[in-house]
Amino acid sequence: KDTGLTLGQPKVLDFLREKDGAAQKEIAAACHIEPASLTTILNGMEEKGMIQRKSLNGNRRSWHIFLTDRGKEMAAATEKRFEELEAQAFAGISGEEQRSFLKTFEKIYQNMETLEGNTHDRKN
Repeated sequence: KDTGLTLGQPKVLDFLREKDGAAQKEIAAACHIEPASLTTILNGMEEKGMIQRKSLNGNRRSWHIFLTDRGKEMAAATEKRFEELEAQAFAGISGEEQRSFLKTFEKIYQNMETLEGNTHDRKN
């Protein structure tokens, strides 16, 4: 809340920290964001001076997204805030309990991914 970022922006910042210059399609797929929603998110980030869009090799249909210095600062601040929240969330929980929880949560996530895939198959 106190970062001034809107829904979806922290996820995109985190992704771009690892893959600066990624194509919009790649960002949408990796962040599980619909392309139209990503465009809205990126527009907001561009207005705030966090990103710059560039077409590479003259292909104006494929935009690549680069963090600006401000975007890198925001990404670092966001990562720090997430680390603080994680420390609060896991306070008093042993490392073994944390690993067990995360392993269980990963299984649930994979089950939901499988369910989502099956749902898409039935729609088409």
